Amino acid sequence: MSLLILHNDGFSSTFFRSAKILTKAVVDEEDIDDIIKDIIDEKSFSPKTVKLRSKSENPTSEGNSASIQAHGKSCCPVYIGGSSTPHGIGTNISQRTCDQLRCTACDFHVSHYNDYQWDKSCDYLFFRNNMPDLSKLRVKMIKKKGSRAYACQCSWRSIDELTDLRTDRQLRWVCGKHVE
Repeated sequence: MSLLILHNDGFSSTFFRSAKILTKAVVDEEDIDDIIKDIIDEKSFSPKTVKLRSKSENPTSEGNSASIQAHGKSCCPVYIGGSSTPHGIGTNISQRTCDQLRCTACDFHVSHYNDYQWDKSCDYLFFRNNMPDLSKLRVKMIKKKGSRAYACQCSWRSIDELTDLRTDRQLRWVCGKHVE
């Protein structure tokens, strides 16, 4: 960037300060352009790994970058079911029960227990106070072949057959995504 030198008066020092601010703004704009380019660039973005770079980091140094594993696929639709139904990524074609459920109401992982169902005396406070401690939960678990007991801290279900979660409006469970 070339600068025009003016007479040594108050105007020229103001001009140089303005030019310095303008130069900084151009450098910041280039940083933003580099970041956008990095996001779009196929080499720096892979579906499995996202690299984070701090602003002060040298763009070529790989040692300072932190890698975060991005999760794979989500179930669509999300199914729950009895113990005879296999786990995995649920689709319309491959009807598998989701084993990565998460509750959007209590933000808790949904646990599931094969060949058990919940006792009818279970209530909100029981799960709120005892999840996910299996030794405390066993008090209200009943052995039942083919059934699967699901619970988070605010909701619970005993399921015998494949069920689409969209049919149960009370449950706020979603697929937490499956690692491939």
